[in-house]
Amino acid sequence: MESLTNQSFCEAEVSNRKKVIILGSGPNRIGQGIEFDYTCVHCAFALKENNIEAIMVNCNPETVSTDYDTSDRLYFEPLTAEDTIELIKKEMSKGELVGVNVQFGGQTPLSLAKFLQDENIPIIGTSPDMIDLAEDRDRFKKLLQKLDLNQPQNCIAYSKQQVLDQVKEIGFPVVVRPSYVLGGKGMAIVYDENYLLKYLSEYDEVFETGPLLLDQFLSDAIEVDVDALSDGKEVFIAGVMQHIEEAGIHSGDSACSIPPYSLSDEIIKEIKKATVKLALALEVKGLMNVQYAIKDNQLFVLEVNPRASRTVPFVAKATGIPIARIASLLMIGKKISDFKLKEKKLDYFAVKEVVFPFARFNNVDTLLGPEMKSTGEVMGIDKSFALAFAKAQLGTGAKLPTEGLVFLSVKDSDKKYLVQIASKLVEIGFKIVATRGTAKYLAENNILCTIVNKITEDRPHVVEMIDRKEIALVINTTEGAQATRDSFSIRRTSLMRGVTYTTTISGALATVDAIEAYKNQGCKFEVFALQDITPNFL
Repeated sequence: MESLTNQSFCEAEVSNRKKVIILGSGPNRIGQGIEFDYTCVHCAFALKENNIEAIMVNCNPETVSTDYDTSDRLYFEPLTAEDTIELIKKEMSKGELVGVNVQFGGQTPLSLAKFLQDENIPIIGTSPDMIDLAEDRDRFKKLLQKLDLNQPQNCIAYSKQQVLDQVKEIGFPVVVRPSYVLGGKGMAIVYDENYLLKYLSEYDEVFETGPLLLDQFLSDAIEVDVDALSDGKEVFIAGVMQHIEEAGIHSGDSACSIPPYSLSDEIIKEIKKATVKLALALEVKGLMNVQYAIKDNQLFVLEVNPRASRTVPFVAKATGIPIARIASLLMIGKKISDFKLKEKKLDYFAVKEVVFPFARFNNVDTLLGPEMKSTGEVMGIDKSFALAFAKAQLGTGAKLPTEGLVFLSVKDSDKKYLVQIASKLVEIGFKIVATRGTAKYLAENNILCTIVNKITEDRPHVVEMIDRKEIALVINTTEGAQATRDSFSIRRTSLMRGVTYTTTISGALATVDAIEAYKNQGCKFEVFALQDITPNFL
């Protein structure tokens, strides 16, 4: 391990070998976690196996990438332009530097790419210009138009007044987010002008780092993640993941399934075709992640990242394809044809579910949105989606109740799913309690339930029932600032009392199906070893 900090010169003994420098992700934080360290570690392993010196640069002692035996050489240094350039130039003094990998460590190393380019330091993989094209709203919009791909109506604002003017063109609801951020930091779904003015006052410094991006919000859309490999000429689709939560929830906070559990073959085919178009147009060499939304059977491109994404470890484990290792070799000149990659139809489902730190923080709202809040993830595998989802829920520490009282309270736009959910819950053996509006709707559809007061009404109310652990399951979806505030104590009390709850209607549908499948199996699971399902991976 070498260190340059506070030294007048570098004491590292540089080798004469062929080498690649990998820039790590630095400190773990929400939006940039250990998933990126995974890709860096597997990059180092792949390089070493191919007799190329793997040089790791990172400053986080809690990662695997900074273990003494992960790379051939470790520089434990701050990921700043000054420190990074100094050590790279030292390594360039001997041997052959194939290039620097800035694409596996998340946003931190990507932000250094321009500084490295200005110093004529070689960067392997997708060019920094193409990475910028995918981030630059104007350039990216022109690319999508050229490729005949749809995206939600959007625009760019460089001032508060421009935001107010352009929102009138797009219309509410609208997604607002700063440019060049990871983890959805500062991102929000805005439903009216008052909320927009409040957002602009809270994020007063937002225009200092770049423009504000405004997107039409696609209500009730299905979101899809795709991870792909490319050598610049050929593209391999590694995994198509359907999100359980609807669009509007940050992709890092949404549970997802490989393969998709409800998408048609036609839509999946269209998704793959669009992904190939994008990878070739961006001249991707290595990994690429694309996020799509499907609304009214129409496909929209939300975002393209020609770099490693946080879904890489999940895709690798679920499919048995070591995509981080393969991408590392594609970045240094290998071809897709060098690997025996074949798209295979999986006969099982792998579900990724996220872990939240809510219980550790007082008064934090558990309601999910466009800004990432999760700090970990688990995976469940089974022959059916429902059982895989059930395993994933239990893996997070959540409970799957099979009897008792269920509290239902959903926003008006979700009521079309209410009869389906309530009927199945009654069939399983649950009893329903609901607020007046929801209870009235259920009664009109011949579903018996008990009315319970809202927190804003007289006692006894629903929060007291949750606090006394009389409720086994909470399904509560909200819309609008006032309703969200009113239901905060429902979500918070459920969390603190260990009551299973869901705040999205798609999450509720999946949870009810999982409970039914779990109960039908006598609350027991068949165990599948990862080594048996993906024998070529380990």
